[in-house]
Amino acid sequence: MGRMNGKNTMRLQPKIAGLIVLCVVVATLAVAQAPYQPKFPGDPARSDSEAQALGYMRTVLRAQKQYKKKYGKFADSLNSLVHTGSFTKRMAAIDRGDYKVGFRSKKDGFQLTMTPQQLDAQHRSFYAEDDGIIHAEEDKAATDSSPAVK
Repeated sequence: MGRMNGKNTMRLQPKIAGLIVLCVVVATLAVAQAPYQPKFPGDPARSDSEAQALGYMRTVLRAQKQYKKKYGKFADSLNSLVHTGSFTKRMAAIDRGDYKVGFRSKKDGFQLTMTPQQLDAQHRSFYAEDDGIIHAEEDKAATDSSPAVK
């Protein structure tokens, strides 16, 4: 093989950079198309978005339980839960990626909802209240009469 001079090296760099970008795009698409892998045995989530939504709901439910133990009542807002358990100030934001949080205080309890931007098989709606049971629906807003998430 002949020696490469500076000009040939300069011409190869954009080609190599383009090939690297193409490989990254192909790999990203492959990962995005891969089926959801459960995070733990018995994971009820159907997608990463659902796993995040369910994890958020569990964090709120645990924080509410701790709040009630400490104050004798449930918190009346998400902001009231800040620094309770692992609930942070940032978690009080209602925009959670593919989901929006709904929180409503009621006498002696609360209601928590996670509503996806688009309902489909990988983005169900979720509902929970002070009993700690998470309910889900595929094609409408979840309520206390919706099937429980297993």
